[in-house]
Amino acid sequence: MMIKRRLALLLPLLLAPPLAAHAQAYPAKPVHLIVPFAPGGPADVVARVLGQELTGILGQPFVIENKVGAAGNIGVDLIAKAAPDGYTLGIVPVGNIAVNPTLFPSLPYKASELQPVAMLATVENVLVVNAAVPAKSVKELLALAKQKPGSLSFASPGAGSQAHLAGELMALDADLQLIHVPYKGIGPALNDVVGGQVTMMFGSMSAVLPHVKSGKLRALGVASLKRSAAMPELPTIAEQGLPGFEAVSWYALMAPAGTPKTIVDRLNADTARVLAKPEMKEKFAGLGLEPGSGKPQDIVATIQTETARWADVIKKKNILPE
Repeated sequence: MMIKRRLALLLPLLLAPPLAAHAQAYPAKPVHLIVPFAPGGPADVVARVLGQELTGILGQPFVIENKVGAAGNIGVDLIAKAAPDGYTLGIVPVGNIAVNPTLFPSLPYKASELQPVAMLATVENVLVVNAAVPAKSVKELLALAKQKPGSLSFASPGAGSQAHLAGELMALDADLQLIHVPYKGIGPALNDVVGGQVTMMFGSMSAVLPHVKSGKLRALGVASLKRSAAMPELPTIAEQGLPGFEAVSWYALMAPAGTPKTIVDRLNADTARVLAKPEMKEKFAGLGLEPGSGKPQDIVATIQTETARWADVIKKKNILPE
């Protein structure tokens, strides 16, 4: 009787799968991928392409959820506040993790509540001027701005946007007096630069390139530390008198802080496999994006650098959210 009783107690343990098997079971159910912006934009497209690929690799659906509002802050807050179990992830741009914590005094989330998983894509920004502007290079533009203080203007899709901060950073680095003209979106801003109502702006390569090719805009420099493969003949701004100048947009895959390292590392490795596919590089190129790379700790370092850079600009220029 005693032996039978012991066997009865041991049987559930013997039949239970080992703990290692449980650890390897991720994901055991659908994964929710939050996009803090409306469908159709770069973040949404990246999420859907990535989600489809990871569904095939991991064997569970990646469900895309667009949670819009407050310049992306609502969606990012949902990511930060979710259970750290790997079943809620999100697409987080540089603005929401490295700019908004300084720009918005009452932000509902902290950067420390988010765990970087993988860098998904970077966006090359280009400084363009209206074709009638008598400047053929960044050096000539800076000289023109100093000759006519306060007469040159730059457009942006809104206060605190990457385009706005890039213009203010250039003004600080070169000690210029430039007029910021904010718009409600990239389209209206770009239209007024093309029309000559505004002197210049920083815009993504995909947005400005058609106008550059048509001759309506002139590209003066790339706002990254290396030249663009799309326009290898175009020097960087850093090469033209503003050493170290950088204003790059990017999107990262992130999870709530506290998500197990095993899950983060697996997602990082699988995402790297996806981004390395030739067809993915082609899809991203069509969107004006360059596939990301690196480990989670690399993103942490990038966030620290970007946060310091943009906090300095925001404070010195007293930039306030709209």
